[in-house]
Amino acid sequence: MTDVLELASDLIRRRSTTPDDAGCQAVLAERLARAGFRCESLRYGDVDNLWATHGEGAPTLVFLGHTDVVPTGPVEAWSSDPFEPSIRDGYLYGRGAADMKGSVAAMVVALEAFVAAHPRHRGRVGLLLTSDEEGPDNLDGVRRVAGHFRAKGERIDWCVVGEPSSKERLGDLIRVGRRGSLSGTLTVRGVQGHVAYPEKARNPIHAFAPALAELAAERWDEGNQDFPPTSFQVSNLNAGTGANNVIPGTLCALINFRYSTASRADDLRARTEAILSRHGLDWQIQWSLSGEPFLTPPGGAVRDAVIAACRELCGISPEESTGGGTSDGRFIAPLGVEVVELGPVNATIHKVDECVAVADLEKLPSLYQAVCEKLLG
Repeated sequence: MTDVLELASDLIRRRSTTPDDAGCQAVLAERLARAGFRCESLRYGDVDNLWATHGEGAPTLVFLGHTDVVPTGPVEAWSSDPFEPSIRDGYLYGRGAADMKGSVAAMVVALEAFVAAHPRHRGRVGLLLTSDEEGPDNLDGVRRVAGHFRAKGERIDWCVVGEPSSKERLGDLIRVGRRGSLSGTLTVRGVQGHVAYPEKARNPIHAFAPALAELAAERWDEGNQDFPPTSFQVSNLNAGTGANNVIPGTLCALINFRYSTASRADDLRARTEAILSRHGLDWQIQWSLSGEPFLTPPGGAVRDAVIAACRELCGISPEESTGGGTSDGRFIAPLGVEVVELGPVNATIHKVDECVAVADLEKLPSLYQAVCEKLLG
């Protein structure tokens, strides 16, 4: 069993469902300390964060990952115990195999090899891990660490995120940016009453319907060469008492914008609120900004290094994408950091029987080490 496969298997055995790290970071910190890294534990609330660095001065290249995983779902639906790594037909199975304990193991192995080969490399190389990436709020993970870095003047130049970016082959797609995510919890108030006497009530569903139609039809922006147009979606709509003879008194809608650099969160909020007000609704909305959009432009050093590594080691020119959801890169990018995401195939992430190809896992450390070589070697 190779070093990266053994380490990934060890991490999978640890039941680190968000925000429980289950000892993953302690194992990794011990290894990195033996390799000469300075390791700092940053614990906020129930969340563990690990910051490990090697070298001095600038520039700084950081690998970013998470040790937490999503729940398994029904264990009986899995072909094997989700927290007992299993190798079958060339794949390593287990919760977190692809998202992203495999990448974390590969990063650690790559960093060990790089500093062994280049003990006096230029600048710094580092690893930042959190146990709060898969949670709903991400308050005490990389978001909190980024604030800590900003306050202490911690400078980072480049960041490689180990999210599973590939589609069908390792290295066939990298993320060079991500859309922003703006969510809202909207409450529309009406007047509850008997369905037989609608004149004595005000149905918030009926009142909201024209506004919803306008929100859904609105063209928020045209996107740009790097991003598709902004998307508006209603993810949940709830009203009623459960009885078919009662007009509800309130309606609650959960809405979300996935938006590009062609829009700003403040403008999306203002335009949404203007539409609600124009329809004469009695409404209130609570907004939550999960992250602003970010883009590492063509010609960026880390973007070029990752592309070159994929070409050399995987024999493929990767698609350079800004699609998908969000990642912890959204908290690092505002520090002025160039961010690129490179990881294994994402076909099984969050699913029953999550897995990663053993061949891909064993190649991944070489990819990460090649990026180090190109930027700091």
